[in-house]
Amino acid sequence: MALTWGKTLSRVLFTTVVGAALVLTAPLPTMAADDVVRVGNIIPLSGPSASVGEQGKFAREMAVEEINASGGIKALGGAKLKMLYADSESKPEKGVAEAERLINSEKVHVLTGCWNSAVTYPTSAVAERYGVPFIVPVSVADKITEQGFKTVFRIAAKDSWWTRDQFSFLKDMQEEFGTEIKTVAFVYENGDWGKGFAEQWIKLAEKTGYKVVLDEPYPSTATDLSPVVQKIRRARPDVLLLVSNAADAILLTNTMAEYRVSPKAIIGSGGGHADPSFLTATGKNAQYVFDIVEWETDINKAGAKEANEKYKTKYGQNLTGEAVDAYLAMYVLADALERAGSLDREKIRIALSETRYTDGQGMIVGYDAVEFDQSGQNKYASPVMVQINDIGKGMERITVWPKNARRSGYEPVFPMP
Repeated sequence: MALTWGKTLSRVLFTTVVGAALVLTAPLPTMAADDVVRVGNIIPLSGPSASVGEQGKFAREMAVEEINASGGIKALGGAKLKMLYADSESKPEKGVAEAERLINSEKVHVLTGCWNSAVTYPTSAVAERYGVPFIVPVSVADKITEQGFKTVFRIAAKDSWWTRDQFSFLKDMQEEFGTEIKTVAFVYENGDWGKGFAEQWIKLAEKTGYKVVLDEPYPSTATDLSPVVQKIRRARPDVLLLVSNAADAILLTNTMAEYRVSPKAIIGSGGGHADPSFLTATGKNAQYVFDIVEWETDINKAGAKEANEKYKTKYGQNLTGEAVDAYLAMYVLADALERAGSLDREKIRIALSETRYTDGQGMIVGYDAVEFDQSGQNKYASPVMVQINDIGKGMERITVWPKNARRSGYEPVFPMP
């Protein structure tokens, strides 16, 4: 009896030890099946920039659906991206508070946002303090990537590049059409975005010899912009450069039409002028307006047409430059996560800093690569210029510059008739 018990006990002990050894030596799954990559998105979902925030949200969702449907992040055992949204209301203090909440309460691995430069700038400091990688699809103020931060990575071109290209476009148009430009007027929303553009415009006007006849900031929440339009009319600029959100872009355009303000060229800066609601609300009043953007639907890039058609089917509108950058940002993140092979924030940050994304899914922008310099700025980002015109199918946005990207068969109208 004692001997039998001893043998039994020995077998039990042996089985237990061997079983434990097998558990210890067997390869562990990379992640549990229910593990996810938590992505915090701080964007304006109410307030003056709500429409562009919604576009960015839609674009993120479309990309994440595609990434998750294709197997998620394979280096993390198929982990899915989980999107957590916070409404900045276009208010800096709200963006900062939401960043704190997403980091400390929601335990996000990565942040994206915030579209409004005035929100992104202070919010990026929160991400830096906690060491959370912060992907900025679109917020153009130069200073965002001039803080010496290691966690900030901007996909889009910064405003000094946008303004540089607006003036390069003007130079090329003068040469192409033999039209002289002498005076310019600057009218812009009075946030960081508009002020940042205006600072660059002033420098470039001085450098190129243009006379500035009006420098006029205004609140984007204004419901009557006729005083601003009257100032434009009195100044009589050859070229009017604008920075506007959707509501004020619409209001300015329709009011200028009412007052018969007609410079040689009107040039927008994306944002409200690129918003799908702009053409709907302005109609013929927007004819011949130029706008500088990251992207347009007629761009000659593999996959662009298909992505736009899918987006339009899902959400009832075309992709915009801002939406395309948000779409691409999710694929840049997925690429970094695959290379990081970890949800450790520092490893994700390092992977982002080593990004060289050239031909993967989502690369439907006009430039050739996403690669971040030491400041976190994508050094390949560049915009294109479009003109709004009716060439037989109603008002549409037509790519006109750089000239090698111009829609085949289209000649820009310059100056405005």
